[in-house]
Amino acid sequence: MISVTGPRGTLTRNFKHLNLDFQLQEGGRKLKVDAWFGTRKTMAAIRTAISHVQNLITGVTKGFRYKMRFVYAHFPINASITAANKGIEIRNFLGEKKCTSL
Repeated sequence: MISVTGPRGTLTRNFKHLNLDFQLQEGGRKLKVDAWFGTRKTMAAIRTAISHVQNLITGVTKGFRYKMRFVYAHFPINASITAANKGIEIRNFLGEKKCTSL
């Protein structure tokens, strides 16, 4: 179980399913990941685990920003932000006549 704390909060990730050893070194500034007698898949899992931890660190320090796009093939989707900027209304999704509010 890896927990990362920063100015934007705390994120926790469980790596129990991976057969890896995690150790903090140099006063908690470096993370060492070990695999004993690892196969090719285990070695690939090391890099994946390190990438997940780096994403945890980015999430609690800088944060992430997602830009969402609406893409359609046949029915043109219309989306609008509600007046209070709290939700979104989607019209003509898959040709539906009803308005979906999120």
